[in-house]
Amino acid sequence: MMKTTALFAVCLLFVATVSHAAQQRMNVLFLVADDLNSWPLGDQHRYSGKVIAPNIQKLAASGVNFTRAYAPSPVCSPSRTAFFSGVSPWRSGHYHNALQVNESEPLHKALSLAGAFKQAGYTTIGYGKITHGWDQKQHWDRKVGHKRDPDPPNAPLTSVGRGEQDWGPIHLPESQMNGTQLANMTIAQLRKQHDRPFFLACGFFNPHMPWYVPQKYFDLFPLDDVKTPALKANDLADVPPLGVALTAGKSKFVRAVMDAGLHAEAVRAYLATTAYVDTQVGRVLDALDNSPYRDNTIVVFLSDHGFHLGEKNHWQKATLWEEATHCLLMFRVPAPGLTPAPGFAPAGTVCKRFVSLQDIYPTLAALCNLKTRDDLDGRSLLPLLKDPKAPWPSTALTGLSDKANPKVGYITVRNELGRYIRYDTGQEELYDDATDPREWTNVVNDPAYSELLARMRAALPDTSKLATPLPAVERRRRAKD
Repeated sequence: MMKTTALFAVCLLFVATVSHAAQQRMNVLFLVADDLNSWPLGDQHRYSGKVIAPNIQKLAASGVNFTRAYAPSPVCSPSRTAFFSGVSPWRSGHYHNALQVNESEPLHKALSLAGAFKQAGYTTIGYGKITHGWDQKQHWDRKVGHKRDPDPPNAPLTSVGRGEQDWGPIHLPESQMNGTQLANMTIAQLRKQHDRPFFLACGFFNPHMPWYVPQKYFDLFPLDDVKTPALKANDLADVPPLGVALTAGKSKFVRAVMDAGLHAEAVRAYLATTAYVDTQVGRVLDALDNSPYRDNTIVVFLSDHGFHLGEKNHWQKATLWEEATHCLLMFRVPAPGLTPAPGFAPAGTVCKRFVSLQDIYPTLAALCNLKTRDDLDGRSLLPLLKDPKAPWPSTALTGLSDKANPKVGYITVRNELGRYIRYDTGQEELYDDATDPREWTNVVNDPAYSELLARMRAALPDTSKLATPLPAVERRRRAKD
């Protein structure tokens, strides 16, 4: 009997030890904003006016801020699908929202980031817009999708407004807005007791258009004080036809905004919506910092891609230039007292290496000791989290397609040398971003840049092989999942 009792006690001790060890594993708080460009970083080449985003900036100052992060695609679905599946657009064939992701064999075989954490024993919880069009619902213990706030009763509110292309004060109390409610749900999870480590994701729809937020956020930006981005007349004169075609759907809207004298008002609305989402991010981060999980929770904040507000005669995203491809990415890996974990770079470190959102999956896998995978595109950022100047193949790739032919990929490479864009018919662009940070002058035909052009061409991956379509029966099965 005594032996049995002793054995039982040993078993209890073992279980308690395992449980304690599980609780000591690093949690992850994964925060995503939609269509948020680099303005909160103080990027003077993009925007020199007032931006109110103190909570995002505070997070950047508490961890490592990757100021040269780029989206795998400048469109919602392919970007989110890429960083959450670990499969790049040029391997999946998923370049645009129009493509059916259940046709992609690489995506069919992929394991989502949530799935990797679930397999490792984590509780996986997602609120809002995290993925878009591709997900593996079985990998979430709890998942609440995103929804847009209803339009004000008198929408459109602007003389140029149509559908998404509108802005103005919302008719809802802030407490009833979807972004606020998503933050509330996330905060509630941070206040709960968890018996397992958690992967907790929250995706905010803002500042995606339409820009409907409470009046108080507009009031933060008196219209007379709002600056507009620097624009160049005839900026597309040296852009090849396929590049110009990407702007065709939005160029009319740009002209309408300019002709109506509403450029400053539109920029004000974008800034107001940015301030709103920053407030919700701040509420979540405050809840984490006041919770028992603050010292063992990795925080990742990112935007899925950038955003044009008139630059290159374009509005929104879906181009291969800096405005649409450059995004936000920051990590905080804490130790007790919210100091950086041992061996990691000091709080407030800025890393200027060129990285991709594609690198998030392998980075979190390395930080949280997930099962090693050899099918992930991207690279672990762990060396840069420890030393921002560590040796690094400093290159970021972004892929896109024309909606008219969504399975043919265009691609751009961005590094310290500049930007190179290749379209599917051999049309090209080359920009010397060191001397031309706004990418106003395409130097692809300038003999002085022939050596640079050759080096940039060599940096591109092979995009000629499209994803193998799945059999029709399998496509139908996955469409039902």
